[in-house]
Amino acid sequence: MKHLLLLVGLLVASLSASSQTTSTTSSRPDSPAQFLGYKIGERFSPHHRVIAYAEQIARQMPSRVKLLPYGTTYEGRQLMAVAVASEANLARLEEIRTNNLKRIGMVDGQPSSASQPPIAWLSYNVHGNEAVSSEAFMEVLYRLLDTSDPVSQKIMNTTVVILDPGLNPDGHDRYVNWYNQMLGQNPDPTPFAREHNEPWPGGRYTHYLFDPNRDWAWQTQEITQQRMALYQQWMPHLHGDFHEMGVESPYYFAPSAKPYHEDITPFQRQFQQTIGQYCSRYFDKNGWLYYTRERFDLFYPSYGDTYPTYNGAIGMTYEQGGNTRAGLAIERKDGDTLTLRQRIDHHYVASIATLESVADRPAEVVKEFGQFFDKSRNSPIGPYKSYVVKANGDAGRLKALQQLLDRNKITYGYAGKAQTLNGFNYTSQKNEKSVAVAAEDMVISSYQPKSTLLKILFEPNSALEDSATYDITAWSLPYAFGLQTYGLTTKLTPSSTQPAASSKPSSSTVTKPYAYIAQWQSLPAVQLLAGLLKQKVRVRAAEKPFELDNKTYPSGTLIVTRAGNERFGDRLDALVRAEAAKVGADLTPVQTGFVTKGSDFGSDFVTGLKAPRVGLVIGDGTPPPSAGEIWHFFDQELNYPISLLDGNTLGNVEWNKLDVLILPTNYNYARFLNDKNLLAIKEWVRAGGKLIALERATSFLAGKDGFDLKEKEDKSGKDKDKGKGNPADSLKVYGDRERVAISDETPGSIYRVNIDTTHPLGFGLSGGYYTLVQNTFNFDFLKDGWNVGYLKTDNYVAGFSGKNAKDKLKNTLMMGVQNYGRGSIVYLADDPLFRGFWYNGKLLFGNAVFMVGN
Repeated sequence: MKHLLLLVGLLVASLSASSQTTSTTSSRPDSPAQFLGYKIGERFSPHHRVIAYAEQIARQMPSRVKLLPYGTTYEGRQLMAVAVASEANLARLEEIRTNNLKRIGMVDGQPSSASQPPIAWLSYNVHGNEAVSSEAFMEVLYRLLDTSDPVSQKIMNTTVVILDPGLNPDGHDRYVNWYNQMLGQNPDPTPFAREHNEPWPGGRYTHYLFDPNRDWAWQTQEITQQRMALYQQWMPHLHGDFHEMGVESPYYFAPSAKPYHEDITPFQRQFQQTIGQYCSRYFDKNGWLYYTRERFDLFYPSYGDTYPTYNGAIGMTYEQGGNTRAGLAIERKDGDTLTLRQRIDHHYVASIATLESVADRPAEVVKEFGQFFDKSRNSPIGPYKSYVVKANGDAGRLKALQQLLDRNKITYGYAGKAQTLNGFNYTSQKNEKSVAVAAEDMVISSYQPKSTLLKILFEPNSALEDSATYDITAWSLPYAFGLQTYGLTTKLTPSSTQPAASSKPSSSTVTKPYAYIAQWQSLPAVQLLAGLLKQKVRVRAAEKPFELDNKTYPSGTLIVTRAGNERFGDRLDALVRAEAAKVGADLTPVQTGFVTKGSDFGSDFVTGLKAPRVGLVIGDGTPPPSAGEIWHFFDQELNYPISLLDGNTLGNVEWNKLDVLILPTNYNYARFLNDKNLLAIKEWVRAGGKLIALERATSFLAGKDGFDLKEKEDKSGKDKDKGKGNPADSLKVYGDRERVAISDETPGSIYRVNIDTTHPLGFGLSGGYYTLVQNTFNFDFLKDGWNVGYLKTDNYVAGFSGKNAKDKLKNTLMMGVQNYGRGSIVYLADDPLFRGFWYNGKLLFGNAVFMVGN
């Protein structure tokens, strides 16, 4: 331990002598210790103090530091980046920013200067309880302003540096506030002490318990949306993302592990090596342990290293051992003690080393970045030069996709004229010679600056060089959004003008209709229903398709009649129209309830929908994102009330005050759902309640008394063959253990689900449904219930799925409904709200909550 502390001292002397001595001259800003009143590493700093330090430095060094506030978190904390540069570069900071965008085609016009310094962006503390990097930020900022330090001066003379001290302030303060409450006079390094065991849900996640490091492309969270808006305004040449991992791990930096996505350029791959060389030089000097090329790959497109990489930058993850458990000091298994000061030093050194790697080759970095975008605009990668996306009458889905494209600065337009071309059909997964392109179809050209990102987000099946990957392996947006899409080898130049929509009755031209109709086809319809039910408007749903005024309406279509809503009087029309306008739902007024085909509006097959009282089980054992996705869906997307129920208090629930209970995936249900609680839930369902079980919750219920869901019997005959053949054939090789294990895994692969669209759980999914399989559940078909969604033998679409996993996922139930007394049980083997970006699943989940059981 003494030797390690000595090495830390040598590091600080060689890298940051300025941070150990207080300058009395006006040319030096306050050190972190001067401002905070304690030395960095003696305690954790709350977010507002970190921001306040940056503000103080900006006041003291206005010619070198510029604050870039970019929003606030859900809980009201400041989001802010800090630009640091030489006086000359800071004076022309806006020119540097806009010149960079002009060079890569993101802004029209020619750069006003041939001089372009690289822009290096370092992001700290995206996972809130990986709080060490926000402390390191203050030391990095202070170091860069040291005019006596040659490395800092080299960086400042060549590079514009942007530092974001905290990407997830809500999560950061959740952890820091808790830890500071646990801390006594001295830190307790005993690993089992309470200060090393953060309670659920922990500070890793956002307010709504999303993982912000997996949200870069999807941008479902307010902090991501605001940060990415700023990111797109700068488009940095390098992005470093700083994290922590388990206590026993040393430090990790570039080069990344395989798989690398096939579209990562040779220069980006080579610079991974360069960063590793610079970091290792400093780490070797101080005798610090580190590793590279393992575990953290460059594949999934929504990380803080891959997303910048697919946007032309050099992207890299940095991982320091420690995480939530380390606190101020913790004893490792080898008997040594890891301190907060040591962890800060490692991130601090890696930050400076990375910036120096760019500062030593600024012209090359800028040149390669420009060439990346030149190729994107003039000779884009991939087989498809254009994408055609058809709305097929569902403007909601198309608008949601367009919003995602807008946030990622991917441009699109419309076909403008009808034509027939060759193309790849995402639905059939076949090349077709006669793709009918309509004038109103959306067209996305690959000839644009964001071409590489476009190709990766739309690729039907990503090439995977190594199956041992860190995250999901498929994400293709046409499947996620359930939109009919074609990839064309032909270059189409989209029109910026959207063709006029065909005329239809407008809700504004019919002043007092008999009823209003809204097709049940995507999220806006669910939002409309939630809004109307919340205002106590009576809404009905057609169980069967019907035809009216020469138009066919599918099952699930919402019908708001004047009958049953008399209490609203003349306010009904304005109320219904306002709710539809708020969420962008198409509303059709009709003057009769007499249909030409199907059931009239007064039929028993047109069911009244009630406003359900919904509860969600959360707490210990539940991966926070699995609960957070549902909470966010109700609270932010539907604006519909939901009660969060701690699993430990299920015995206190007044069941007669709930209509729907949602069980997200959980590893602790054996404790939550003990015999007493499970019996109470079954009796509640029998009396008319609705239980919705997702992922591992379905697996927990399978085979239990009263639940019809069962695991499939193993008919492989393997057990019968034990002892036969050569015993040596079954011997395992230790070095192959990882490869053998993944043969049973499906780490986020896409499967096409066969859907019974006549069942309420399948309403609106007539265009097909694709699911993202993350767990190899092996459920048999329900014998007495409704097998609404299932896989046959050939439903695999994209992503890695191990050999054993593929076998299990044949003839398997994915979505089912069991009638139980007057209530129902909904089984969803997968997560339809996965990370908030699997858009097609939002309608499915809306069916489970609002349609099933009425």
